[in-house]
Amino acid sequence: MNKLILLLLIIVTPYIVSAQYGYSTNNKKAIEYYEQALNAFGRMDYFNAADLMQKAIKKDKKFIEAHIVLAEIYMDNGNVNKAIESYQNAIAIDPDFFPGIYFSMAQLEMIEQNFETAEKHLEKYLTYKDIKPISRSQAEHTLQSCKFAIQAINNPVPFNPVDLGENINTAHDEYWPTLTADEQILIFTRLIPRDLVDYSNGEQAVEDKPSAYEQDLPPGMRNVQEDFYISYKIDGQWAKAINAGKRINTAGNEGAQSITADGRTMYFTACNRADGKGRCDIYMSEKTGEEWSVPVNIGSPVNTAHWEAQPSISSDGKTLYFVSNRPDGIGQKDIWKSEQLPDGRWTKPKNLGSKINTTGEEQSPFIHPDNQTLYFSSEGLIGMGGFDLFKVTKKEDGTWTEPQNLGYPINSIFHEVGLIVNAAGDRAFFASDRLSNRGRDLFAFDLYDDIRPNPVSYFKGIVFDADSKEKLEARFELINLEQNEIVLEAKSDKVTGEFLVCIPTDNDYALNVSKEGYLFYSDHFSLKGVFEITDPFIKDVALNAIKPGEKIILRNIFYATDSYELMDKSVVELDKLTKFLEDNPDLEIEISGHTDNVGTNEYNLTLSEKRAQSVVNYLVEQGISIKRLTYKGYGEEQPVDTNETAEGRANNRRTEIKILSN
Repeated sequence: MNKLILLLLIIVTPYIVSAQYGYSTNNKKAIEYYEQALNAFGRMDYFNAADLMQKAIKKDKKFIEAHIVLAEIYMDNGNVNKAIESYQNAIAIDPDFFPGIYFSMAQLEMIEQNFETAEKHLEKYLTYKDIKPISRSQAEHTLQSCKFAIQAINNPVPFNPVDLGENINTAHDEYWPTLTADEQILIFTRLIPRDLVDYSNGEQAVEDKPSAYEQDLPPGMRNVQEDFYISYKIDGQWAKAINAGKRINTAGNEGAQSITADGRTMYFTACNRADGKGRCDIYMSEKTGEEWSVPVNIGSPVNTAHWEAQPSISSDGKTLYFVSNRPDGIGQKDIWKSEQLPDGRWTKPKNLGSKINTTGEEQSPFIHPDNQTLYFSSEGLIGMGGFDLFKVTKKEDGTWTEPQNLGYPINSIFHEVGLIVNAAGDRAFFASDRLSNRGRDLFAFDLYDDIRPNPVSYFKGIVFDADSKEKLEARFELINLEQNEIVLEAKSDKVTGEFLVCIPTDNDYALNVSKEGYLFYSDHFSLKGVFEITDPFIKDVALNAIKPGEKIILRNIFYATDSYELMDKSVVELDKLTKFLEDNPDLEIEISGHTDNVGTNEYNLTLSEKRAQSVVNYLVEQGISIKRLTYKGYGEEQPVDTNETAEGRANNRRTEIKILSN
């Protein structure tokens, strides 16, 4: 029974069916049929209940209670049009007999998208003075939603959903999509009959036996299960989705998953497991090479004896958003967040507050890779009815903007839940059954400008040993140069060496890649003023073992124009170099300065030498012995790029270090 039907039955039925108020008819046969119909209705025998109630009405066409309860029978059986017709018949007999009819009928009319008529009936309902406060509040909220729907339908937003195709969508239900930042891996949940499950693509890690979860399911749901499926994009097309395997999937239900931007860590919901703390908990699995680890319960304080589900992990893997019905929230189900500590534990979750959470339910949070834009579903905020999709943006003080409804027809009279947005911020993915006759399928559509997040680019490649070509597990740090703040930490895959690091736009960043026994790798991303990303940064990283003669370019050392004065944002790289020398106390290095060919050779030699000396001076101030440091200016003598272009000249203006002795 859905919430609307339950609400209407609570509002209408007790008053109508109670004999203590007396009936509007004296026809004994009509009353007999009526009470028999109530008994059948109580047994959910809708066919006989409707038949008996119609017989009661035939005995007395003005038996108003029979018309009202017949409407409820039709409503509970999903026959909205006949329910509305029966309510109208009751109003024709006595328009003031029971004011709740107008509220009930208005909600049914909204289901049928007859919003103008629903608006009139809601306004009529609110004219009655003896309405209970809770019913008045609910009606006022519904009226606001009705007015919003009228306005939204008259001002539709662009919406062009495209089916993801037969390799993704089947005759079964597909939903809860999640996507890597490079849009090459799609993971989703599929509801599939048990006898069709194929684990051949994964290793068996659990005994294939019915889950305790099934004990709480209706009989028709006990022979199906939710499993994760994975599809890889090949030549621009999604390949046939495969079962993620028994390392993750069990004979129970797994769903509502979220993966980190690089696709190597998954958080998901599982219910009624032996190691669970409540009915449903959040679990985590990590991918190494092509294998997922056996999932682990992430434990308290995120998971409790209550219901925790629908996780969304930030692109840096440090903030987890999720839904819970824990008792210290605002509504029935709220959105919460928890931060990961350096030791891997999670902080006590914080409620996102009353701007986002309502006294109703909020679901399906999705934090975009920009770590600033949150999409979610709410039934408590003003919308089209049911669950609508909303967007909020995090402000500098950590609070959120007012929720923005994504508009019609993205939102409809149906429940919209589970939307995600790609890293570039221009395309959304979601599940819907309103666009398919095969159940829920996955679709994608272009986002119109006003609901887009900040675009995010990414740096992708493989880390390997420069000499042996062996793939390496290395540590990545993405640092905001202006604020000297680490915005992302990650590691490359220890089997494949693969990495994918998200890079938010409109800032300057330093990227540092390091591994013990190797020179660190330095890169620079200047994305100030960039709002559209067309080409990501694809580049493999070769790490050089620490040995005499090896060099690295310090790409985040900056000087004022025609000056050897270090700019403030150079501190990030200088401190990284200081730490590197502290960790390798026997190293002796040369700092070298290089310029382009603009200006005289003599001038460039002098400038490059003074710039190298500035770096040495900084290191000495940080406690590095001058005996370990030498410096030299090479001017324009050792170009690494052409001097015929602005980009080439910029590459030639650089600071390097070279290992002299180990």
